[in-house]
Amino acid sequence: MAHEYGKETLSLEFKSDLKRLPDDDLLDAVVALANSDGGTVYLGVEDDGTPTGLNKEHQDAVGLATMIANRTVPPVSARTQIVGTSEVPVMQIDVPKSRSVVSTKLGKVLRRRMKADSTPESVPMYPYEIATRLSDLGRLDFSAQPVPDATRDDFDPLERERLRRIIGTYQSSDRNLLELTDEELEQALQLTVTVDGKAMPTLTGLLLLGKEESLKRFVPTHRASFQVMSGTDIKVNQDYSGPLLKTIEQINDMFSPLESERRAIRRAVLHDGAGV
Repeated sequence: MAHEYGKETLSLEFKSDLKRLPDDDLLDAVVALANSDGGTVYLGVEDDGTPTGLNKEHQDAVGLATMIANRTVPPVSARTQIVGTSEVPVMQIDVPKSRSVVSTKLGKVLRRRMKADSTPESVPMYPYEIATRLSDLGRLDFSAQPVPDATRDDFDPLERERLRRIIGTYQSSDRNLLELTDEELEQALQLTVTVDGKAMPTLTGLLLLGKEESLKRFVPTHRASFQVMSGTDIKVNQDYSGPLLKTIEQINDMFSPLESERRAIRRAVLHDGAGV
């Protein structure tokens, strides 16, 4: 016989209330769902989906929703209602997906994930995951964040000049930028931000103007690749780890001989066709 509430998923959590579930445990479940895609907590249901009922102290739906809102930051507006039967009541707690990162009043930040055995669990959300979450929600522009310990000395003067040349080349560019000092130009393009009175490179700034040794130190995973395939054979496979403006020009230079080769092949095909 199938259990009434099925099985737990990333968006569905069961909590037994036979021994009165501690409020902190319930808040952990709510926060984890809010920091994922939202979902529902059924309080008064065992892990296998069997309803066993609510503790008397948890049978006030309004009071439970108020407790959740008061003990989460920012407050989670959960919808609560008693379902099930009068003999075996169950509290259904619908948790919305948060548009920010939620924690308990005690500072716990959790999220949902699947374990190796395909059952869900709530686990801590680490600082780098918080930044990624905010970026995914459109609440954080990760590329505009300052790079800790980086300074303007990590910018390559040659790349600054390359940037100015590019601005001067394209008709759609704002030529007024060329009248700015280097520091003013970097601030105007958000390549630096001011932190404690000092200009610090943003991730974008470092990727565009950074010295190669600085990129290796601060953004070790930065890499671009150019690959040309002929069927399943790799004809060209070139990796780049320098600043992006330089890399773009290098990749663009790779197209010139390829385009010449393509035109030569096309002319040969047309010539052969004309001779038939």
